[in-house]
Amino acid sequence: MNRVDLSNANARVLGKILRQQAESIPDATYLMAGERRYSFGRVNEIANAYAAGLRGLGVQPGDTVALLMAGSPELIFTTLGVNKLGAVWVPTNTDYRKEWLRGALRDSRAQVLVVDAALLPRLAEIGPPLPCGRIVFNGKADVEIEGVPMVALGEFAQIRAGEPDVDVSHSDTAAVLWTSGTTGRPKGVMQSHSAWIRGSESSIRSFRIREGDLLYNCLPMYNSAAWISTVYPALVAGLPFGLDDHFSVSTFWDRVRFYGATHMFTLGAMHIFLWQAPPRPDDRDNRVRVASLIPMPDRLMGPFKDRFGIEVIVQGYGQSEAFTVLLRIDDGTRTWKPNSAGVPPPGMEVRLLDDDDVEVPVGEVGEFCVRPADPYVIFNGYFNDPEATAAAFRNLWYHTGDLGRRDEDGEFSFFDRKADYIRYKGRNVSSFAVEAAVNAHPAVAHSAAYGIKSAELDMEAEIKVDVVLNPGAQLRPEELATFVNETAPYFFVPRYVEFVDQLPQTPTGRVRKFALRERGVTDRTWDRESAGFVVKR
Repeated sequence: MNRVDLSNANARVLGKILRQQAESIPDATYLMAGERRYSFGRVNEIANAYAAGLRGLGVQPGDTVALLMAGSPELIFTTLGVNKLGAVWVPTNTDYRKEWLRGALRDSRAQVLVVDAALLPRLAEIGPPLPCGRIVFNGKADVEIEGVPMVALGEFAQIRAGEPDVDVSHSDTAAVLWTSGTTGRPKGVMQSHSAWIRGSESSIRSFRIREGDLLYNCLPMYNSAAWISTVYPALVAGLPFGLDDHFSVSTFWDRVRFYGATHMFTLGAMHIFLWQAPPRPDDRDNRVRVASLIPMPDRLMGPFKDRFGIEVIVQGYGQSEAFTVLLRIDDGTRTWKPNSAGVPPPGMEVRLLDDDDVEVPVGEVGEFCVRPADPYVIFNGYFNDPEATAAAFRNLWYHTGDLGRRDEDGEFSFFDRKADYIRYKGRNVSSFAVEAAVNAHPAVAHSAAYGIKSAELDMEAEIKVDVVLNPGAQLRPEELATFVNETAPYFFVPRYVEFVDQLPQTPTGRVRKFALRERGVTDRTWDRESAGFVVKR
């Protein structure tokens, strides 16, 4: 372990940190991907070579370089090379196709696209003209893109090059990552070098990283969490990390054992799938000491630790715009309240504000708004979208668009997306909570709750739930309404229920609720009032 001194802001630059580690511990392993191993020294050499290759294609400081790549060493080398040039890397979801892909590439404003050769057919699908003027492909290309010059990324690795003579500041934007697009068109979040480092230092503290540790990542690389949980903390701490290009329930723990990982990070339902997998005699046969599982239901916290032999579970709340807004560490030293998302970490001021930017009282719902103690800790704004940037920063606070509550002990809990909560008969109802109540039924796979404008009052809404059932399951709307009525607050019982085959999703797997609201009530929708269902209070 070789923790870099970052007390001077000028040192908080990714390329500089890599160079420092390459000079201090050149032979220490940094990157592991299957059987491949790369030391800090070798990674720095390749990053410099890639930087020279990209510069030969005309990439200049401040330019964007689009990436369409799965998790691989070549992806890591490319991002570091781009940043050494003072340029900006813009990853694209590898599940994107056709218009989603064309739009992302167009919005990146990149003239150079680095792409896995296996994904070249996706580019051929969208047809000319391609938004990017040059293609650098990783691997063996069996497809040519009409009218676009192509060069092999492997050729860059053969270049002998020193450090680029470019002055890069900690405040410069290093990357642009796209939001999920759940409330409309995705926005590009501009991350500075300093913001990445701050998120990584937070992970080092909360993950309790120490000598001999190894971090493991199988998250998508277009997701901020992959970088601040593994790639950059390992860079700053001088430790190795293991990299796989996808998550697999059946092989997850085998891969953890293969690398000898002491830390893991999962999002969404990943750890729930791990929990639901049949128990194995070797479940505890792993080195994982700290696991960041976001979000983890309170009821599974202890059982998950016991089953897999994990000491500490780290949770929290954050966004691509502001990596760590709240932090919760379950290590047995503090008893957190049910559904607590934690407390603000050092250097981050968090308040819950109303629509007039006045702080709401304890226990009331307000919008999470944040203000860091130091500059360049959160994002630099939205890429090529000054209107969205201006709307997000108001009265010296960044407005997250998420709602929450704070209790008398200073613990915060998540309530809902501001665009998704439902104003129902004088109450602010969390769609998140309604979905949890519906999903608790054994026949339900997943659901989406949202508001349908009330006929009596424009400012109010009735609750509608679109429900996807488990394969082979059968359920009548009346049965679901009765279940919710018996297990949750009576006002969670939806006015409308519709069973659907699937929910409209973004390519990142999040439900596009604005599309559901636009569709509204259909001829397949069950109406509680028309059916004569009586809610019991």
